[in-house]
Amino acid sequence: MAKSKIALVVDSTSNLSRTEIDRFNIHVIPQILIWENESYRDQVDITNQEFYDKLSTAKELPSTSQPSSGEFHEFFSKVAETSESIVGVFISDELSGTLDSARTAAAMMSDYPIEIVDSRSTSMGLGFIALETAEAIEQGKSFEEVVKTARSAIPRAKAVFVVDTLEFLHRRGRIGGAKRLMGTLLSFKPLLFLENGRIEPLDNIRTKKKALQGAIDYVIKDTAGRGTVRASVIHAAAPDEAGVFLAQVEQQLQPVELGVSELTPVLGANTGPGLIGLAYITSE
Repeated sequence: MAKSKIALVVDSTSNLSRTEIDRFNIHVIPQILIWENESYRDQVDITNQEFYDKLSTAKELPSTSQPSSGEFHEFFSKVAETSESIVGVFISDELSGTLDSARTAAAMMSDYPIEIVDSRSTSMGLGFIALETAEAIEQGKSFEEVVKTARSAIPRAKAVFVVDTLEFLHRRGRIGGAKRLMGTLLSFKPLLFLENGRIEPLDNIRTKKKALQGAIDYVIKDTAGRGTVRASVIHAAAPDEAGVFLAQVEQQLQPVELGVSELTPVLGANTGPGLIGLAYITSE
Protein backbone atom coordinates (compact mmCIF):
# COMPACT_ATOMS: atom_id res chain seq x y z
CA MET A 1 0.00 0.00 0.00
CA ALA A 2 1.34 3.40 -0.99
CA LYS A 3 2.10 5.77 1.85
CA SER A 4 0.16 9.00 2.21
CA LYS A 5 2.30 12.09 1.93
CA ILE A 6 1.18 13.80 5.14
CA ALA A 7 -0.78 12.44 8.12
CA LEU A 8 -2.70 14.66 10.50
CA VAL A 9 -2.73 13.70 14.18
CA VAL A 10 -4.93 15.40 16.79
CA ASP A 11 -5.90 14.56 20.36
CA SER A 12 -9.42 13.58 21.36
CA THR A 13 -10.30 16.99 22.82
CA SER A 14 -10.65 18.23 19.23
CA ASN A 15 -14.30 17.09 19.34
CA LEU A 16 -14.25 16.12 15.66
CA SER A 17 -17.13 13.96 14.49
CA ARG A 18 -16.61 10.42 13.21
CA THR A 19 -17.68 11.66 9.77
CA GLU A 20 -14.95 14.33 9.75
CA ILE A 21 -12.32 11.93 11.08
CA ASP A 22 -13.14 9.32 8.44
CA ARG A 23 -13.44 11.76 5.55
CA PHE A 24 -9.97 13.24 6.08
CA ASN A 25 -8.35 10.12 7.57
CA ILE A 26 -7.42 12.04 10.72
CA HIS A 27 -5.55 10.10 13.41
CA VAL A 28 -6.88 10.75 16.94
CA ILE A 29 -4.83 9.95 20.03
CA PRO A 30 -7.12 9.68 23.07
CA GLN A 31 -6.60 11.67 26.24
CA ILE A 32 -6.87 9.78 29.54
CA LEU A 33 -9.65 9.86 32.13
CA ILE A 34 -8.77 8.53 35.60
CA TRP A 35 -11.68 7.53 37.79
CA GLU A 36 -11.86 5.34 40.88
CA ASN A 37 -8.41 3.88 40.20
CA GLU A 38 -9.31 3.02 36.62
CA SER A 39 -7.93 4.60 33.44
CA TYR A 40 -10.16 5.17 30.42
CA ARG A 41 -9.11 6.29 26.96
CA ASP A 42 -11.27 9.24 25.98
CA GLN A 43 -14.16 8.08 23.75
CA VAL A 44 -12.54 4.66 23.34
CA ASP A 45 -13.05 2.96 26.70
CA ILE A 46 -15.87 5.27 27.81
CA THR A 47 -18.52 7.01 25.74
CA ASN A 48 -19.98 10.46 26.33
CA GLN A 49 -23.26 8.92 27.51
CA GLU A 50 -21.54 6.55 29.93
CA PHE A 51 -19.40 9.34 31.32
CA TYR A 52 -22.14 11.91 31.94
CA ASP A 53 -24.49 9.28 33.36
CA LYS A 54 -21.84 8.18 35.83
CA LEU A 55 -20.83 11.76 36.66
CA SER A 56 -24.39 12.62 37.71
CA THR A 57 -24.25 10.15 40.62
CA ALA A 58 -20.50 9.96 41.30
CA LYS A 59 -19.19 10.41 44.83
CA GLU A 60 -15.64 10.82 43.53
CA LEU A 61 -14.87 13.19 40.66
CA PRO A 62 -12.56 12.00 37.87
CA SER A 63 -9.19 13.45 36.97
CA THR A 64 -7.49 13.60 33.59
CA SER A 65 -4.08 13.04 32.09
CA GLN A 66 -2.38 13.36 28.74
CA PRO A 67 -0.90 10.38 26.88
CA SER A 68 2.69 9.70 27.95
CA SER A 69 5.63 10.35 25.65
CA GLY A 70 5.92 6.58 25.24
CA GLU A 71 2.29 6.30 24.18
CA PHE A 72 2.79 9.17 21.75
CA HIS A 73 5.90 7.51 20.33
CA GLU A 74 4.01 4.27 19.79
CA PHE A 75 1.14 6.17 18.17
CA PHE A 76 3.41 8.22 15.90
CA SER A 77 5.35 5.11 14.91
CA LYS A 78 2.14 3.36 13.86
CA VAL A 79 1.01 6.38 11.82
CA ALA A 80 4.47 6.61 10.22
CA GLU A 81 4.02 3.13 8.76
CA THR A 82 1.50 4.55 6.29
CA SER A 83 2.66 8.15 5.87
CA GLU A 84 5.77 10.08 4.90
CA SER A 85 5.37 12.86 7.49
CA ILE A 86 3.12 13.95 10.38
CA VAL A 87 1.57 17.23 11.39
CA GLY A 88 0.25 17.07 14.95
CA VAL A 89 -2.21 19.70 16.20
CA PHE A 90 -3.00 19.51 19.90
CA ILE A 91 -4.74 21.12 22.87
CA SER A 92 -3.27 24.35 24.24
CA ASP A 93 -0.07 24.07 26.24
CA GLU A 94 -1.76 26.28 28.87
CA LEU A 95 -4.44 23.65 29.46
CA SER A 96 -2.56 20.34 29.25
CA GLY A 97 0.84 18.69 29.24
CA THR A 98 -0.04 17.00 25.93
CA LEU A 99 2.42 19.06 23.88
CA ASP A 100 5.34 18.12 26.16
CA SER A 101 4.62 14.44 25.60
CA ALA A 102 4.17 14.93 21.86
CA ARG A 103 7.40 16.91 21.47
CA THR A 104 9.40 14.35 23.45
CA ALA A 105 8.00 11.55 21.28
CA ALA A 106 8.69 13.48 18.07
CA ALA A 107 12.32 13.97 19.13
CA MET A 108 12.61 10.20 19.45
CA MET A 109 11.58 9.69 15.82
CA SER A 110 15.07 10.31 14.41
CA ASP A 111 14.90 11.96 10.98
CA TYR A 112 11.18 11.31 10.41
CA PRO A 113 9.49 14.70 9.76
CA ILE A 114 6.98 15.61 12.49
CA GLU A 115 5.72 19.12 13.21
CA ILE A 116 4.00 19.69 16.58
CA VAL A 117 1.53 22.59 16.61
CA ASP A 118 0.07 24.22 19.73
CA SER A 119 -3.50 25.10 18.74
CA ARG A 120 -3.85 27.52 21.70
CA SER A 121 -7.37 26.11 21.93
CA THR A 122 -9.42 22.98 22.55
CA SER A 123 -12.78 21.43 21.66
CA MET A 124 -13.98 22.65 18.26
CA GLY A 125 -11.57 25.61 18.40
CA LEU A 126 -8.89 22.95 17.97
CA GLY A 127 -11.25 21.03 15.69
CA PHE A 128 -11.62 23.88 13.21
CA ILE A 129 -7.84 24.36 13.05
CA ALA A 130 -7.51 20.63 12.38
CA LEU A 131 -10.14 20.73 9.63
CA GLU A 132 -8.39 23.58 7.82
CA THR A 133 -5.16 21.61 8.09
CA ALA A 134 -6.87 18.48 6.76
CA GLU A 135 -8.28 20.43 3.83
CA ALA A 136 -4.78 21.68 2.97
CA ILE A 137 -3.52 18.08 2.98
CA GLU A 138 -6.42 17.03 0.76
CA GLN A 139 -5.52 19.82 -1.67
CA GLY A 140 -2.05 18.32 -2.07
CA LYS A 141 -0.11 21.10 -0.40
CA SER A 142 3.48 20.52 0.69
CA PHE A 143 4.50 19.70 4.26
CA GLU A 144 5.67 23.28 4.81
CA GLU A 145 2.45 24.70 3.36
CA VAL A 146 0.30 22.43 5.54
CA VAL A 147 2.19 23.51 8.66
CA LYS A 148 1.77 27.15 7.62
CA THR A 149 -1.98 26.57 7.15
CA ALA A 150 -2.28 25.10 10.64
CA ARG A 151 -0.40 27.95 12.26
CA SER A 152 -2.27 30.64 10.32
CA ALA A 153 -5.60 29.25 11.56
CA ILE A 154 -4.69 29.57 15.25
CA PRO A 155 -5.46 33.29 15.78
CA ARG A 156 -8.73 32.93 13.83
CA ALA A 157 -10.13 30.10 15.98
CA LYS A 158 -11.81 31.00 19.24
CA ALA A 159 -14.37 29.75 21.73
CA VAL A 160 -16.72 31.46 24.17
CA PHE A 161 -18.82 29.60 26.72
CA VAL A 162 -20.94 29.66 29.85
CA VAL A 163 -20.48 27.17 32.70
CA ASP A 164 -22.92 26.32 35.48
CA THR A 165 -20.07 26.42 37.99
CA LEU A 166 -16.37 27.29 38.02
CA GLU A 167 -15.71 24.51 40.54
CA PHE A 168 -14.60 21.90 37.99
CA LEU A 169 -12.26 24.28 36.16
CA HIS A 170 -10.89 25.51 39.49
CA ARG A 171 -10.21 22.00 40.80
CA ARG A 172 -8.35 21.07 37.64
CA GLY A 173 -6.26 24.25 37.62
CA ARG A 174 -7.65 25.20 34.18
CA ILE A 175 -9.25 28.46 35.20
CA GLY A 176 -6.61 30.96 34.02
CA GLY A 177 -7.53 34.60 34.61
CA ALA A 178 -11.09 33.61 35.54
CA LYS A 179 -9.77 32.64 38.98
CA ARG A 180 -10.62 36.10 40.22
CA LEU A 181 -14.32 35.29 39.77
CA MET A 182 -14.23 32.53 42.39
CA GLY A 183 -16.34 33.37 45.42
CA THR A 184 -18.44 35.96 43.60
CA LEU A 185 -20.72 33.67 41.63
CA LEU A 186 -23.48 32.68 43.99
CA SER A 187 -26.13 34.15 41.71
CA PHE A 188 -24.21 34.76 38.49
CA LYS A 189 -23.19 32.79 35.43
CA PRO A 190 -19.63 33.33 34.23
CA LEU A 191 -19.14 34.07 30.54
CA LEU A 192 -15.67 32.82 29.61
CA PHE A 193 -13.52 32.61 26.51
CA LEU A 194 -10.29 31.09 25.33
CA GLU A 195 -7.65 33.74 24.72
CA ASN A 196 -4.12 32.78 23.75
CA GLY A 197 -4.69 29.30 25.09
CA ARG A 198 -5.99 30.37 28.50
CA ILE A 199 -9.49 30.52 29.94
CA GLU A 200 -10.30 34.16 30.65
CA PRO A 201 -13.43 35.95 31.94
CA LEU A 202 -15.58 38.03 29.62
CA ASP A 203 -18.46 38.94 31.87
CA ASN A 204 -20.44 37.94 34.96
CA ILE A 205 -24.15 37.77 34.10
CA ARG A 206 -27.09 37.03 36.39
CA THR A 207 -28.87 34.40 34.27
CA LYS A 208 -27.64 31.73 31.90
CA LYS A 209 -30.05 32.89 29.21
CA LYS A 210 -28.59 36.40 29.28
CA ALA A 211 -25.04 35.02 29.46
CA LEU A 212 -25.62 32.97 26.30
CA GLN A 213 -27.03 36.02 24.52
CA GLY A 214 -23.90 37.82 25.67
CA ALA A 215 -21.83 35.08 24.05
CA ILE A 216 -23.61 35.58 20.72
CA ASP A 217 -23.24 39.35 20.95
CA TYR A 218 -19.52 38.95 21.61
CA VAL A 219 -19.02 36.64 18.62
CA ILE A 220 -20.99 38.91 16.27
CA LYS A 221 -18.79 41.84 17.28
CA ASP A 222 -15.57 39.81 17.18
CA THR A 223 -16.23 38.37 13.71
CA ALA A 224 -17.38 41.61 12.04
CA GLY A 225 -15.29 42.32 8.95
CA ARG A 226 -13.35 39.05 9.24
CA GLY A 227 -14.89 37.14 6.34
CA THR A 228 -17.05 34.06 6.67
CA VAL A 229 -17.66 32.21 9.94
CA ARG A 230 -17.72 28.48 10.59
CA ALA A 231 -19.15 27.66 14.01
CA SER A 232 -20.13 24.84 16.32
CA VAL A 233 -22.28 24.93 19.42
CA ILE A 234 -20.52 22.99 22.16
CA HIS A 235 -22.17 21.55 25.25
CA ALA A 236 -21.64 19.19 28.18
CA ALA A 237 -24.65 16.93 28.72
CA ALA A 238 -27.05 19.75 27.81
CA PRO A 239 -28.55 18.78 24.42
CA ASP A 240 -31.85 20.60 24.89
CA GLU A 241 -30.20 23.89 25.86
CA ALA A 242 -27.73 23.40 23.03
CA GLY A 243 -30.59 23.00 20.56
CA VAL A 244 -32.20 26.27 21.64
CA PHE A 245 -28.84 28.04 21.51
CA LEU A 246 -28.14 26.56 18.06
CA ALA A 247 -31.29 28.15 16.67
CA GLN A 248 -30.35 31.52 18.18
CA VAL A 249 -26.83 31.34 16.77
CA GLU A 250 -28.11 30.41 13.32
CA GLN A 251 -30.56 33.30 13.27
CA GLN A 252 -28.29 36.00 14.70
CA LEU A 253 -24.79 35.06 13.55
CA GLN A 254 -25.72 33.34 10.26
CA PRO A 255 -22.49 31.34 9.90
CA VAL A 256 -21.74 29.58 6.61
CA GLU A 257 -21.41 26.34 8.58
CA LEU A 258 -22.94 25.44 11.94
CA GLY A 259 -22.79 22.19 13.87
CA VAL A 260 -23.13 20.94 17.43
CA SER A 261 -20.66 18.93 19.51
CA GLU A 262 -20.83 17.40 22.96
CA LEU A 263 -17.65 17.69 25.02
CA THR A 264 -15.76 14.43 25.35
CA PRO A 265 -15.39 12.81 28.80
CA VAL A 266 -11.95 14.36 29.35
CA LEU A 267 -13.23 17.85 28.56
CA GLY A 268 -16.42 17.29 30.55
CA ALA A 269 -14.37 16.24 33.56
CA ASN A 270 -12.66 19.64 33.47
CA THR A 271 -15.75 21.81 32.90
CA GLY A 272 -18.56 19.90 34.58
CA PRO A 273 -21.97 19.27 33.05
CA GLY A 274 -24.15 22.10 31.79
CA LEU A 275 -21.57 24.02 29.77
CA ILE A 276 -22.93 25.73 26.66
CA GLY A 277 -20.70 27.59 24.25
CA LEU A 278 -19.72 28.46 20.74
CA ALA A 279 -16.48 27.62 18.96
CA TYR A 280 -15.80 29.42 15.71
CA ILE A 281 -13.24 30.28 13.08
CA THR A 282 -13.22 33.17 10.64
CA SER A 283 -11.80 33.13 7.12
CA GLU A 284 -9.81 36.33 7.69
